[in-house]
Amino acid sequence: MNLKPDSKVLIQGFCEFISATHIAQMKAYGTNLVAGVDPGCGGKKIYSLPVFDLVEEAISKFGQIDTTIICVHPYQVLDAALEAIASNIRQIIIISAGVPPLDMVKLLRTTESHEILLVGPNSPGIIVPGKILLGTQPSEFYTPGSVGIVSRSSTLTYEVAWELTKAGLGQSISVSIGSDAIVGSSFSQWLQILDEEETTEAIVVVGQPGGESEENAARYIAEAIDKPVIAYIAGRHAPPNKYWHQTGNIATVVKRDPNFGTTQSKLAAFQAAQVPVAEYPAQIPQLLKKVIHN
Repeated sequence: MNLKPDSKVLIQGFCEFISATHIAQMKAYGTNLVAGVDPGCGGKKIYSLPVFDLVEEAISKFGQIDTTIICVHPYQVLDAALEAIASNIRQIIIISAGVPPLDMVKLLRTTESHEILLVGPNSPGIIVPGKILLGTQPSEFYTPGSVGIVSRSSTLTYEVAWELTKAGLGQSISVSIGSDAIVGSSFSQWLQILDEEETTEAIVVVGQPGGESEENAARYIAEAIDKPVIAYIAGRHAPPNKYWHQTGNIATVVKRDPNFGTTQSKLAAFQAAQVPVAEYPAQIPQLLKKVIHN
């Protein structure tokens, strides 16, 4: 994993998922954005970035690229990601939402045979406060520190970061793994990364209704994570049988257990793993201070 200020970063596509404001924010944060790729627009400049038709053309100009941020139409994501992989780019962040599930299955099968960090789709990306911003996360909510955040949500990620910042608890890394039905990296993968990451002292997991990724994370924490973990699950008071559309929950189709994907199921899993769960975001710093100082 290469998340350093000198990492070379590429933007693939300039559709509605990213704007001039996001590009300017990444540049202002010191992210080394070198170019964009947008077939048919080669030779132009978009948001002050030189644009190429192909990823390999950008690499010929600037050398090996560390990270690509994919912002193309969801039905073009698979082709864009495979092009990046063929060009030996090992960190892929997919901002685009609504990528067809079968396309993600194909992409994941490809990444299994490569050492690739795949984040998203439907993710605002990664921020290492004070060092690098990869995606659309609002940097003003963050400050450097030792608390790692891994989340499925977008806006809740920023809210949690802001609550930590206000409480004087800076962050080491914050990542939203994405909230489409099928995503690249999992809670468990990021928990392992943060557990091994030297500057991270404690971890916050932010979940939401739908799927079973939080339940899997709770089991993994109990089995393998040494650092203190605090959880927050959104939707505690959501009406029963109402699921957030972006989570891709198909429980009602496949006749799973009626509690599958519910907030109650996730809360029970973290309770079984003896992970403290905040009732609201502002309570997270209180719980963190208790476990950090123990």
